Amino acid sequence: MNDLVRQHTALGESDLEWLHLLVSEWQLLSDLSFADLVLWVPTRDGTRYVSVAQMRPNTGPTSYQDDMVGHLVPRGRRPLLDAALDEGRIVREGDPEWREEVPVRVESIPVRREGRVLGVIARNTNLLTVRTPSRLELTYLQSASDLAQMIAAGAFPFPEQQVDMDASPRAGDGLIRLDADGFVQYASPNALSAYHRLGLAADLVGQHLGQITAELAPSRGPVDEALVKLASGYAPRETEVEGNGGVIQLRAIPLKPKGPRIGSLVLLRDVTELRRRERELITKDATIREIHHRVKNNLQTVAALLRLQARRMDSDRGREALNEAVRRVGSIAIVHETLSQNLDERVEFDDIADRVISMVAEISPGKVACRRSGRFGILDAEVATPLSMVLTEILQNALEHAFAPAEQGTVEVTAVRGEGREARLLITVQDDGRGLPEGFDPQRTGNLGLQIVRTLVEGELGGSFDMRPAPERGTRVVLDVPVRTQR
Repeated sequence: MNDLVRQHTALGESDLEWLHLLVSEWQLLSDLSFADLVLWVPTRDGTRYVSVAQMRPNTGPTSYQDDMVGHLVPRGRRPLLDAALDEGRIVREGDPEWREEVPVRVESIPVRREGRVLGVIARNTNLLTVRTPSRLELTYLQSASDLAQMIAAGAFPFPEQQVDMDASPRAGDGLIRLDADGFVQYASPNALSAYHRLGLAADLVGQHLGQITAELAPSRGPVDEALVKLASGYAPRETEVEGNGGVIQLRAIPLKPKGPRIGSLVLLRDVTELRRRERELITKDATIREIHHRVKNNLQTVAALLRLQARRMDSDRGREALNEAVRRVGSIAIVHETLSQNLDERVEFDDIADRVISMVAEISPGKVACRRSGRFGILDAEVATPLSMVLTEILQNALEHAFAPAEQGTVEVTAVRGEGREARLLITVQDDGRGLPEGFDPQRTGNLGLQIVRTLVEGELGGSFDMRPAPERGTRVVLDVPVRTQR
């Protein structure tokens, strides 16, 4: 709609925002009217109309099989559009049109904002299935007529109420028509069922909806005045009401077709099961986070015990082996700590990599600087856990074996992540130390740390691992790991 309005019309940005607000609401008008809606806006030179939006009803058959958005119609071809635009009134005159052997009643509703008519809504009703209307349908049609008059007067939609139509109740979910004093004139079967879910034993018709709703919803005080006012339809508001194990979502729409409020529409939906599932998911998420938190605490306890044992060791080799185990356990604990703070099983690995680099750098025998470039991105927990251990082992190996005591140097970690669902993560760890021993084969020889790296990269991560001399000086380790890109 933005492109069509800016390309063909002279409407400003504030007018365009009003049209967006109208289009976000007009599914209600379409459903209540059992009719298709097409929004026509005059072009910049005033010689044509351009259709910028279209809506089909959920409550009846459509009048348009084709998409009308983007069509241009010369002024004069559709007299009802001209009359509604020029006279600023709802136009219903004329006989039904025939479209593909289907009779269609056409009406035109001017769209007014701050005294100016911005465009015209063509309301097209398929008459092929017309029958004697029920009380429900009569209430729908009367409510649609009131809303149409409010649109023509510039009183609907409500600028102060931004509605999420995906989450807001619709006419078919449940509808209640109130008079000016808040008493129920009509309640659809779905609306009555929703209130029965809250614990209502009687009929709704003739009851004051605000008082009944406040009585059904438990509150701290004797009467919830705000809820009484909202459910009585005095202002455009949304809320949820919970009672008797049920939850219903309410939306009040004051009806002011001629200025003063003559009554209200209350749309409602039973969201008991939806809220129950949401609470279950919240509980499960909290449980998962708590599990990760406890695993992290247990790993830190294990690391503390290993560290304590290392202090009591007389053997230097035994002490160093225990310290390596402490760092391995610590790298896993970092992942679980991050997962305990997330809502899903995915982590931002750049933060984990920085913490692993800082943890391993503490054991540097000399003045070796460690830094990272590039971005790992978001990874699944099943990738992040082994990858953190791999990164720990490679960094630890570089800091212990690449440099002599008190020697200065640099270790740089570089990450390059591809795009797409079958993306790969290329990780390079390069130092400027003494380099590899002559005849060293990373696939066959090496200490326990390199064996762990090979096992995790090839077995757990399904990637490849290579260690070779750097182009100028030192050693370069290259990891190529498949990752799944988040949608």
